[in-house]
Amino acid sequence: MMVGMRAVVQRVNGANVVVDGETVGEIVGQGLCVLVGVTHDDTPEKAAQLARKLWSVRILQGEKSCSDTAAPLLVISQFTLYGDARKGRRPTWNAAAPGGVAEPLVDEVVAQLRKLGAHVETGRFGADMKVSLTNDGPFTVLIEV
Repeated sequence: MMVGMRAVVQRVNGANVVVDGETVGEIVGQGLCVLVGVTHDDTPEKAAQLARKLWSVRILQGEKSCSDTAAPLLVISQFTLYGDARKGRRPTWNAAAPGGVAEPLVDEVVAQLRKLGAHVETGRFGADMKVSLTNDGPFTVLIEV
C-alpha cells in the first residue's frame, strides 16, 4: 500500500511560528502542533481524510480530541518529513512533492479543518520558520493517510 500524506502530531501546551521576527501563527493552551508532509500521489481527498483524523484523534488529556474540546491546531508544512537518509550522509527529498503540488494540499488540510469547526493557525509555506512549542507529555504521534 502506498502511503500518502504524513503528519507528525504533537500534543502541546502552546506553540508558535515566527518568520522574519514576526509571529505568523500561535496557539495558546492545550492543542496540537501538526507538521504536514505531502508526497507526489497526494490528493484533495487525502487532505480531507487527514483533516478528519487530526480533528478526531483522541490524544489530548483525558483521551479527548480537538473536536471534543475545541482545542486549536497549529499546522505547518514540512517537506522534510519525506526525507530519506538511509544511504550516505545527506538525505534525499525525492519523495517530497514540489511546492506547486504541496502548498495547495496543505492549504486544503487547513480549509477542511476549519470546515469541521477547528480553530487553525498556520506557518508560512516555504519560509524559514522558527517553531517553538511546549510538548505536553511529551506526546508525539505519526499519522499517515
